[in-house]
Amino acid sequence: MRRLLCLLLPLVTIACNREQAFVPVAEAIPDAILEIRYYTTYNFVGDRIDGYQEPTALLTKEAAQALREVSDDVKSQGYRLKIFDAYRPQRAVDHFVRWAADVTDTTMKSYFYPDLDKSVLFEQEYIMAKSGHTRGSTVDLTLFDMAEEKEVDMGGTFDWFGPESHPDFCGNPDTGEYTGDNSASPSGRSITPEQFANRMILRAAMLRHGFRPLDSEWWHFTLSDEPYKDTYFNHPVIQN
Repeated sequence: MRRLLCLLLPLVTIACNREQAFVPVAEAIPDAILEIRYYTTYNFVGDRIDGYQEPTALLTKEAAQALREVSDDVKSQGYRLKIFDAYRPQRAVDHFVRWAADVTDTTMKSYFYPDLDKSVLFEQEYIMAKSGHTRGSTVDLTLFDMAEEKEVDMGGTFDWFGPESHPDFCGNPDTGEYTGDNSASPSGRSITPEQFANRMILRAAMLRHGFRPLDSEWWHFTLSDEPYKDTYFNHPVIQN
């Protein structure tokens, strides 16, 4: 009967597909820390983002399983995973696009893009009409130090728009070598050897378990063998 309903009713089909394809990160990784920024007003928009109906995180089953392996890996090193965002519905991306088009709204500029004029966010691809997050196998995250009982210092905040967020800022992510080269920073900002090394701990663990990095954000990783490479979902972020 359930399969018949999924075949006959479009709305039920969407719900069934979501239930079959996605799992809550908290179920796959019970000790993951969730700080879902787009459910709150502390994000670059300054408002709750469309589609984030609950402060939870969803991933495809395949991505969640791989992330569980990452969690086990970093736990052996004394860390827990802290998740800022995972699956992101298309309606949320549309919200970002509308916000970026209104160049007068700069409420959160000092927190997330102080060195940029908002008008360049499209041009420099900080805001785009499509996001890999919407395919369900991308996650934004950091590390939490269990001994220190605090978030690991990565030398910059999640969603900072600028070269300081690039994995190769002040170092070579392929070799893990810290160079201190901060010439890309428009304001001469820098990160320390320890902060760069912290970024590399996260990066190395993610790569070991099948995720690929993004060259502009140290916190952003996508499952290399993602199951829905051409599907952009739009169901809300809500516990299944």
